[in-house]
Amino acid sequence: LLEQTLRRMDIPFETETDLRERGTSRTPDILLSCPVGIQVPKRSSPGLEWKVVCWIDSKAMFGDVNTHQNSVLPQAESYVHRFGPGLVLYWFGHAPLERLDDGHGDVAISSWKVPEEMLLPTGAIIRKDEKNHNNI
Repeated sequence: LLEQTLRRMDIPFETETDLRERGTSRTPDILLSCPVGIQVPKRSSPGLEWKVVCWIDSKAMFGDVNTHQNSVLPQAESYVHRFGPGLVLYWFGHAPLERLDDGHGDVAISSWKVPEEMLLPTGAIIRKDEKNHNNI
């Protein structure tokens, strides 16, 4: 579903399989070919904020505090060191954001679905359900 959505949005990326074939160890599910902006919930107040991400790691689980802190975050931080900031996408929701560490702001956390909009370095915003790219 993640790969299909990104292809429909014309977002260029490499998969975990592509990266492993190149000999890369410890790989996220998706490495974006260029950084994109995504909107994620703010950590301490209502609303959304833009975050730049270079990779997406998809988790088919609920992001509880213990699993996030002890398993997912250390893995995500290794991706941050290799590829830059990224997104952990929990398909079944997650604990309140204020209880989940975000790796000093380098790990965005989202749930349920791929972000609805992505901001390209050109300033174009790509929406999940639109083929055309809108400039801001």
